[in-house]
Amino acid sequence: MYRNFHRTKQTLIMAAVGLLESNPTAEITSEHILEISGISKGSLYHHFEDFSAMMEYAHVFIFTREVERSLAAMNTMLLQSNSREDLVGFLAKLTRQSQAPEMDALRKFRLVTVAQSVTNLRLRKFLAEEQGRLTGALADLFREAQERGWGNPTLNPTTVAIFVEAYTMGKIVDEITATHMDAEAWYAIVDKTIETVLFPAVK
Repeated sequence: MYRNFHRTKQTLIMAAVGLLESNPTAEITSEHILEISGISKGSLYHHFEDFSAMMEYAHVFIFTREVERSLAAMNTMLLQSNSREDLVGFLAKLTRQSQAPEMDALRKFRLVTVAQSVTNLRLRKFLAEEQGRLTGALADLFREAQERGWGNPTLNPTTVAIFVEAYTMGKIVDEITATHMDAEAWYAIVDKTIETVLFPAVK
């Protein structure tokens, strides 16, 4: 979606993204965006219905960016895998990267964005379009693994995509508690699910 935007619109969104990465949303003003981007106030309101719309696009951009990186990594893994065992090994490494403690802030940001979309219908529309695209891309990857004989043929690819997205986001449940689970125990259960449910060995 963003690639088709006018260059000025992209510049404004990226200025907002840069500020969101180090500032609370409530502290960001249109003046901050205009100063950083070097774009006039008139241009901002020419490309966006209002300031909030621009910030919503920036939220959705951050929401989708890391997922797109993971999708790209999974696609590379699939291309480089010569066997089901290769793919499972690659996915174990990706699990540890995507679920690492340094990703906690991004998970919280994504959770807040989803929560805001419950009452913000415009944000929900923006988010739904991108989320649908991401889920479809993940489902396509699993479908290709099925065609290679590695993915569980009894599972629906879209359902698998939603499940993977849910457990990735779901780690936030542990992050808000006072006593955290053991990280290796978490990785172990994800690995087991991948190995025995999503990509079971052919007997």
